[in-house]
Order: sequence, then C-alpha cells, then structure tokens
Amino acid sequence: MQSPTPRLPRPPAATRAELDARLTVELVSVVAGARRRALRGGDRQIDTAHLLHSLIETDPEARALLGPGPLIARVLGYLAQRSIGYGLRWRGSVEDSGAVPLVPAAGDSASGWSPSAVAAMDGALERACSRGAVRVTGVDLLARLAADPDCRAVEVLRRAGVDTEWLGGRIELT
Repeated sequence: MQSPTPRLPRPPAATRAELDARLTVELVSVVAGARRRALRGGDRQIDTAHLLHSLIETDPEARALLGPGPLIARVLGYLAQRSIGYGLRWRGSVEDSGAVPLVPAAGDSASGWSPSAVAAMDGALERACSRGAVRVTGVDLLARLAADPDCRAVEVLRRAGVDTEWLGGRIELT
C-alpha cells in the first residue's frame, strides 16, 4: 500500500508565505495568476485549467515542453474559449479526478482550490522533493497536471491535440 501524498497546507495568510517559500518565483506568479483567473471568471475554486493557463503564460520552460508554437497557440485558444464560455459546464461544479478525497480536511473547506488542483500542487511538491530540489518549479507542476488523466487541464490539452502521455515522457527526460 502506498503512503498518502503529503498535503500542501491550505492556510490563512499566516503560513501562505511558508508555502510560497517552497515555490520558485515563477510558480508563485503562476498561482497568483490562477487565483486571479478564477476570481475574474466567477469560479468558486482554482482548478487545474486555471493553473495550466497561468503556467503556459508565465513559465517559459514549461511552455517550451508543450511543443511547437502552433500547438501552444491551440492550447491557449482552448483556454481562452474556456474563460469566455467553453467552461460554463464546469462552473458551479467541483473538479475532482479522485486524486484526493472530496471531503475536505478540517479547516480546509474554504481553501479555494479544487481537489484536483490540490493533488497537482501536492504532486509537484513530491516531484521536487524526489529530485532533491528545495523549490517546486513550473515543470514539476506541468508533470503532475499531465499525469492526471481526469483533470480539466488534461481535457484542455487533449482537445488541443497534445498527447499527454508523450508530454509526461518528455518532461521526465528533463
């Protein structure tokens, strides 16, 4: 039996700085951008598509791993469509790929993160630790997003023509 993935704290502002200290400057910017997208879109939670959109716009290393420019343009096109209506069927629902329990831990109900987004960030932290890194990078997050076949980010990637298994393999080679 595998041990459970360590959960990133979903704290009030007091320990947010501690979490931010584990992230690269680029990834802190990605999280802030995802939060802004969720708020601007009227979404209750940051989900994996918000993270992917912000990641592609903010982190050049993660963006480069997606492939050539036309493919990136298609992904961004789907993400933009999502923000103007494509994702309406997602609005009001909780993204949950089963990666973490849907029932929140005590004090975690107002985290503002979907269970799948929490799992992606937890997995990115775990990936960074496994490579001996002190900070979590955008590539760590992209690897975890691509590894969850049921998350919204992977749905967007697939619709844009990205082979997420190929992407995962490409990331592991870096």
